[in-house]
Amino acid sequence: MKRAAIYLRVSTQDQHTSNQETELRQAAERAGWQVVQVYRDHGISGAKGRDKRPAFDALHRDAAKRQFDVVMAWNVDRLGRSLQDLVGFLSELHALKVDLFLHQQGLDTTTPAGKAMFQMLGVFAEFERSIIQERVRAGLQRARREGKRLGRPPIAPALKERIQDALKAPGRTEGVRVIAQRFGVNPGTVQAISAELSGRPFDGSSASAAA
Repeated sequence: MKRAAIYLRVSTQDQHTSNQETELRQAAERAGWQVVQVYRDHGISGAKGRDKRPAFDALHRDAAKRQFDVVMAWNVDRLGRSLQDLVGFLSELHALKVDLFLHQQGLDTTTPAGKAMFQMLGVFAEFERSIIQERVRAGLQRARREGKRLGRPPIAPALKERIQDALKAPGRTEGVRVIAQRFGVNPGTVQAISAELSGRPFDGSSASAAA
């Protein structure tokens, strides 16, 4: 008998998961699966990441421990808001040899048809990524043609001069982060100004390390 884990989520506190749970328990009984754990996230949007969804995070950790064989959810949007989120979750479960059952979509990866659907989802997720990347590139090209400035807006000359003075101060002990906090700017901005003063190119990697 397969061990099943049910994941339930509602976006607002005044919504209830009882109907979802009843339907999923009935589906598990029909399939001959034993429900061994129920994970509930109340009042949490599906757009939030795993770290903001305690029950979903616990589900991931218990899946890694192989505490169940199949994850059951009422609808795909209970797991995430994008196709990429779903495929990423499916891939993680697949690597752990844990199956997925989605009631509303009729997806059951314990069956040959469900496994084929999973492969198709991977194809569509890759297609979605390609479309997003193409739209970003097209948007950047359009902005350049229209003469729009990309990246952070330039800071005021007077503020830049004050930052330069701070960087050039004799015996300076303040780091990039401290100077950035003092003047209310991003550490990358201070790092770029420092690069200008030293005459070296700025690629942003050192700023990430300093931040």
